[in-house]
Amino acid sequence: MRLLHTSDWHVGRSLHGTDLLREQETVLSGLAGIVAAEGVDVVVVAGDVYDRAVPSADAQAVLDRVVGRLRRAGATVVLTPGNHDSARRLGTFSGLLAAAGLHVRTTTAELDEPVLLADEHGDVAVYCLPYLEPEFAHDELGVGGARSHEAVLTAAMERVRADLYMRPGTRSVVLAHAFVGGGMPSESERDIAVGGVDRVPVPVFDGVDYVALGHLHRPQTLTERLRYSGSPLAYSFGEAGHQKQVWLVDLDATGLAGVRAVPLPVPRPLVVLTGTLDALLTDAAYADAEGAFVSARLTDPVRPADPMRRLQVRFPHCAHLEWTGSGRATDGRSYTERLAGRDDAAVVGEFVSHVRGGVGVTTAERELLGRALAAAAREEVAG
Repeated sequence: MRLLHTSDWHVGRSLHGTDLLREQETVLSGLAGIVAAEGVDVVVVAGDVYDRAVPSADAQAVLDRVVGRLRRAGATVVLTPGNHDSARRLGTFSGLLAAAGLHVRTTTAELDEPVLLADEHGDVAVYCLPYLEPEFAHDELGVGGARSHEAVLTAAMERVRADLYMRPGTRSVVLAHAFVGGGMPSESERDIAVGGVDRVPVPVFDGVDYVALGHLHRPQTLTERLRYSGSPLAYSFGEAGHQKQVWLVDLDATGLAGVRAVPLPVPRPLVVLTGTLDALLTDAAYADAEGAFVSARLTDPVRPADPMRRLQVRFPHCAHLEWTGSGRATDGRSYTERLAGRDDAAVVGEFVSHVRGGVGVTTAERELLGRALAAAAREEVAG
């Protein structure tokens, strides 16, 4: 049996307010081509199918079209929710969908009830571990007062292994949405805990043939049988230049036979450009970025006027702007040295001029600032 391990589709995601549905549909629909070309039997999605708990109608339509293409290409589809999804909404009509070859497993109660698939060697049990929020899952899984991801996933895997024990000779695949120790995060994941308590040790997943992990957006191999596929698109400029991929997973008569990466296309690359506004607008070296999603880091010593509008003339898909200029030159003097001998009115006046790009303070504004400073001084004395 051949599986295609994917995760973190995040259908409906935006990039700094820029809609990505077109790019998402392009890449995800391309998975059907991989299914057909590689003879894939099953496509699995290990959580974060949608980017939000209440997806838009357009996002739901994209998912519907993508899954339809995968089914027509010949693959069974199995998916489970992540921390971005609403498990209840995602699981709507799951019984009916299973009859059509789309298996959606969303509840804690059914995590040890596998999707049973078969090939010439017998059964393959696909167990779906939805994102298990410790605060809620610890009671359902009977772990008492323990409220950690390690505790609830340990209990979940104990149930999986107990069920698998009753199916001798059955090969096994687990879908899990979690932060497993050794994984490397990216900027675009939403934290699922703080202080390191979200990390789950690798041995928690012992006893199965393959674990298809979701949550981290970089493709990663923790062990030969324990991997992250990563997201199909880059969802932050910190992922600019990352090669996105999926895993082809082969199971033979005895278990895991091999895993191979399949790179995914990049419909629109992400590029970070650094320089002055004039350089970014005129330098021929940046021509290749004109069709990319652009994050511009401006180094002008004074904040330019209306920079985003001007950048989008050359880079129509500029989505993010950051001004990193340091303002006026300081002649190497410290902040304390530059303020020495100057009163509050002079300091405030220079600050206003600085944030306005060098436009000086008028006489009326100086009088208004003086009254504000005097009122603040009176309140300080009264206090």
